[in-house]
Amino acid sequence: MNGPVEKARMAWGDAIPDWVLGLARECASSSQNSIAKRMNRSASLISAVLANKYKGSLEAVEEVYRGVFERLTVECPSLGTIPSNTCRDWQLKAVTFVNVNSERVRMYRACNSCPRFKGALK
Repeated sequence: MNGPVEKARMAWGDAIPDWVLGLARECASSSQNSIAKRMNRSASLISAVLANKYKGSLEAVEEVYRGVFERLTVECPSLGTIPSNTCRDWQLKAVTFVNVNSERVRMYRACNSCPRFKGALK
């Protein structure tokens, strides 16, 4: 049976993005479930990306991958320098206003006024 790297190479061919190959290698060195947990995403999302069948935003998945595994950071108008995956997680929460605590309200406002905010992300 093929491992994650072979699965990704077969699905993507020569056009495989470097981050998808990196994701496949992370899955091969650990497990798809543990990588999904580290990314705060589902194992089925990881599987769909590796199989080149993910229908959501690959840009969003790439940014989460790079934030978790490559320590990519972005400048947040409210929090300063943060990992790109943390930015994506706050953007997801900022799609709808929820007044559960002051930090959530502050980040809702910050995200919605930020040029990086892309609305409903997966």
